[in-house]
Amino acid sequence: MSKNLVIVESPAKAHTIEKYLGKDFTVLASVGHIRKDTKVDKNTFDVTYEIDPEHKSVIADLKKAAASADKIWLATDEDREGEAISWHLCEVLKLPKNTARITFHEITKTALEEAIKNPRTVDMNMVSSQQARQTLDMLVGFDLSGIVRKKVPGAISAGRVQSPALRLIVEREQAIEKFASKYTYKVSGDFGFDAKLNHEFDTEDEAEKFLKQLIGADYTVSAVENTPGERKPQPPFTTASMQIEANSKLGFSTRTTMQAAQSLYQAGLITYHRTDSLNLSKQAIAHMASFVEEKYGKSYVKVRNFKTKSAGAQEAHEAIRPTDIKRETAGKNEYEKRLYALIRARALATQMADAKIETTTITIDTPTPHHFIGKGEVITFDGFLKVYGRLKETELPKLKVGDAVSAKSITAHQTYAKPQARYTEGSLVKKLEELGIGRPSTYATIMTAIQARGYVVKGDSDGEERQVSELKLENNQITKESVTEKYGANKGKLMPTPIGELISAFLTDNFKNIVDYKFTANIEKDLDLIAEAKLDRVKMLRDFYGPFNNEVLASEGIERYNNSRLLGHDPKTGKAIYAKVGKNGGFIQLGENEKETGEKPRFAPLPKRKSVKTVTLDQALKQLALPQLPRDLGKAADGADIIAAAGPFGPYLKAGKYNIPLKDFDPYTITLDEAIPLYEAKRDSYIADWGEIQIINGAYGPYVKGPGRRNFVRIPKDVDPKTVTKEQAEEYLANKPKKTRRPAKRRAAAKKATPKKK
Repeated sequence: MSKNLVIVESPAKAHTIEKYLGKDFTVLASVGHIRKDTKVDKNTFDVTYEIDPEHKSVIADLKKAAASADKIWLATDEDREGEAISWHLCEVLKLPKNTARITFHEITKTALEEAIKNPRTVDMNMVSSQQARQTLDMLVGFDLSGIVRKKVPGAISAGRVQSPALRLIVEREQAIEKFASKYTYKVSGDFGFDAKLNHEFDTEDEAEKFLKQLIGADYTVSAVENTPGERKPQPPFTTASMQIEANSKLGFSTRTTMQAAQSLYQAGLITYHRTDSLNLSKQAIAHMASFVEEKYGKSYVKVRNFKTKSAGAQEAHEAIRPTDIKRETAGKNEYEKRLYALIRARALATQMADAKIETTTITIDTPTPHHFIGKGEVITFDGFLKVYGRLKETELPKLKVGDAVSAKSITAHQTYAKPQARYTEGSLVKKLEELGIGRPSTYATIMTAIQARGYVVKGDSDGEERQVSELKLENNQITKESVTEKYGANKGKLMPTPIGELISAFLTDNFKNIVDYKFTANIEKDLDLIAEAKLDRVKMLRDFYGPFNNEVLASEGIERYNNSRLLGHDPKTGKAIYAKVGKNGGFIQLGENEKETGEKPRFAPLPKRKSVKTVTLDQALKQLALPQLPRDLGKAADGADIIAAAGPFGPYLKAGKYNIPLKDFDPYTITLDEAIPLYEAKRDSYIADWGEIQIINGAYGPYVKGPGRRNFVRIPKDVDPKTVTKEQAEEYLANKPKKTRRPAKRRAAAKKATPKKK
C-alpha cells in the first residue's frame, strides 16, 4: 500500500485522480454513503445509522488500506452531502478527528496539488446541515406517505420538496383548464417584407370592413428608425441554468443532464457540476480570454467577472466550465459530447465581446387611422454569437420617409389567445430556483420522483386541429378561407395525472405548510444557516416537526379523499353518473357501489385531457356509450381472434397467443383493419416457436426466450437465427452469462462502480 490513502465516493473519480497524484498515492472509493439512517428519535432527533449491507466488502477494503497508510486524505465532493460522507468514513473507519479533508473544484493536477497543500478537517456544521435535511425528509416522507396511502386512492408516497413541485404543475394545469380562449383578428401585410398592423379587430365583420378600406389604397413610408443595440452573453452555467438550457437546446431531461455532467466531472473534463456560483477563477478567465484572442482576434475579447446572486450559494466555489478550454470535444457518448459542447460554448462566450445589432423599424401609413410596422434586425458584429446563441436576421429594404410601397397581400387571421404554457422539466427547474425551493443537486431527483410515482406524465400530443377564419386582400379582391391549425400541443410538457391532482388537493387542504412555496424556501434558508453555524439543528427540527406532527394527528380523522363528483344522471336509466379517481387514475362510474346496491356499476375511462374536475355530463355519457372492453374485433387471415382489451399495464391486443401493447391506438375505437398489421408484425417477429422456447427478432436483435420471466439470451451476431435448432436454443439458454450480483461489483470499488446518489 502507498504512503497516502485518498478516499473519494466514486470509482470513476478515483481512477482519474490516481492518474494525477502518482505512485505515492492510492485512491479508493466509498461508492457513495457507507451508512444509512434507519431511525430518528422524534424527541431528541438523534439519528441511528447502520452499515449499508452492500458496502460491507467496501468498508473491509478501506479499513485494510487505512491500517497500512501513513496518511489518509478524505476527498469526497465539496458539497454538504460529500461532507457527510467524509464524516461517516471517519466514524466507521475510526479515523482521528484531525484527518485531512481536501476539496477541489476540478480534477486537474494543479487543483489536486493545491488541495493537498491546504487540507482542513471535516466541517461538522455542514454535516449538521446535511443531517437536518436528511432527518426532515425522512420524518416528512414516512409520516406523510403513511397518511396519503390511507386517505388518497392510488397514492404511493409524498415528499417534502416534491409536493410543492407537484402543486406548481397542478396549479398551471388548473389555470389552463379555466382559461377562456378569446380571439381577435390580427392583420399583417406583405410589402416585400412582413409588417404587422398596430391594431387588432374583435370580429370578422370589423376585419373585413378594414380590408375593404384598403382596396386600391396607396401606402407611404411615414417613419424609418435605425437603432443600434447590443446583446450581452449570459453568465456561465450553474447547475440549474445548465439543466434549463440542456432541456431547452438539447431536449435533455434533468436526469440525463446530471448523469452526463457527473461523468464529465469525474473524468476531469469540467469543473464540479453541483454549484450555485457564477464565479470564474482568474486563471480560467485568463486562459479563455487568451484562447478567444488567438482564435478570433483581439476585437472579440471582453473580460468579465460574474457575481453570485444567492447569498447562500453553498454548493461550490466556481461556475461550471471546461477544465481545458482548448479541448473542443470531450465525452464518451453522444450525451456527454453534446453537453460538453454546450458548457464550453457558454463559458467561452462569457469572455467575448457583446454582439452589435442594428434594429430597423419602418412605419407604413394607410388611408385609415391605423398603420403597419415592419421590424428588421441585422448583426453588425457577431461577438459572442460566434460561439454561443443564434439570431435570426431580417434585413429590410433601404427605404426613406415619403417612399411609396405596394402591398402584395394583406391578411386578417383569426388568432386565439393562448393560456400559459405547461411546464417542461427545464422551466419547472427555473421556477423552483426562482422560489428558492430545492438545491442544485435535488432538481433531477424531484423530476424523477414525481414521474416515477405516477403523479406527473409527459404529454405526447402534437395538438388538436381546429378551423380558423382568414381573410385576404389580394389584387383588390377579398377572399375568405377556413384554415386548419393545431392547438393545445403538450408533447414533452409536464401534466398532472388524476392521482397527482388528488394528492396535491389533499395536501393543500390538510398540510398547507408542506406545499407552501415560501415555507419550503425558508427551510432551505434554515439549512444554509445551520451550515454557517448560525442556527442549531435540533431547534430547527423541533420548530418544524411540532406543528407538522399536529397536522399528521389531525389528518387521521379525515375521511378517504377521492374527490368524487356527481355529474348528473343517465337519461335512460336514471342512475347517477360520477367522475372519480381510483388507484389506476380517473374514471367514469354509472350507478352506485356494488356493496350498497348489490348491482355492479359500469365504468368508462375519462376522456383524454379531461380531469375529474373538468369532465362534463355530456362527455361522460359519450364515454359510457363506448363499447365495453374486451372488444372482439374479428379474425385475422390465419383464423386468430383479435380482441382489444385493457390491463394493469395499459391497453393491448389479445391476438391469438400474443399480447400486443396498444401505444398509438385507442382500444375503444381501433378497427380490425388497424389491428391486423400490428398482429402480423408481432407474429413475423417470431423466427421460431417451440412452445416454451422461442426465437424472437427484438429491438436489439434476435434472441432466445425460455420459460419463465427474464429468461432470455442474445444470439451471437455471426449466427443466422433462422438456422438455430431447438437443441441449440436450449444450449444457449443453459450457457447464458450469469448476472453479476450488485454487491460483487462493489468489491472492486476502487475501479468499477456507479457514482454516489444524492
